[in-house]
Amino acid sequence: MIRVILAEDQAMVLGALAALLEMESDLQVIGKAPSGDQALAQVLALDPDVVVTDIEMPGRSGLELASELKRLGKRARVIILTTFARPGYLRRALDAGASGYLLKDAPSHRLAEAIRRVHAGGRAVDPELAAEAWSQADPLTDRERQVLRQASEGSSTADIALDLKLSEGTVRNYLSEAISKVGAKNRVEAARIARARGWL
Repeated sequence: MIRVILAEDQAMVLGALAALLEMESDLQVIGKAPSGDQALAQVLALDPDVVVTDIEMPGRSGLELASELKRLGKRARVIILTTFARPGYLRRALDAGASGYLLKDAPSHRLAEAIRRVHAGGRAVDPELAAEAWSQADPLTDRERQVLRQASEGSSTADIALDLKLSEGTVRNYLSEAISKVGAKNRVEAARIARARGWL
């Protein structure tokens, strides 16, 4: 029996996924979490074989959850299940330690197949998205991404500097680098381009 924890912040989607997986004779949903933080707590308590998680959730994101499980050396394999068909997200998911990346509009039987595949030590990634992901590298550093994300949410240079414990000049340098790397004219356009490509 493959023991699975599901992490999804939309209650109806979470319930539907659990119901679909419970129809499979070799899969058992042992936990359902509406946030990344709750999913982490369940993984630590229940030690599942596979974690299926959305990317964007309250608190800890699916990417942060995968990264933390990797850091902790947990054996649970992670599958990202998302609406984001963006190559940048796929690259970041694989870098974070995820073994699978599926889109929510894929046929439902693909999820059960993906769970079996990653449990057996393989990977389950949309092939078209995978090809695209490796053709377009993410140019941003983690710090540039943090600064650009906060700027895109309306934070001032001073606020970002205070939050990240940097000088305002350093924040301006990171923003300037990010704008230049994505080929944008300003921080708003840079954030839009980076988000569209899954880099933010």
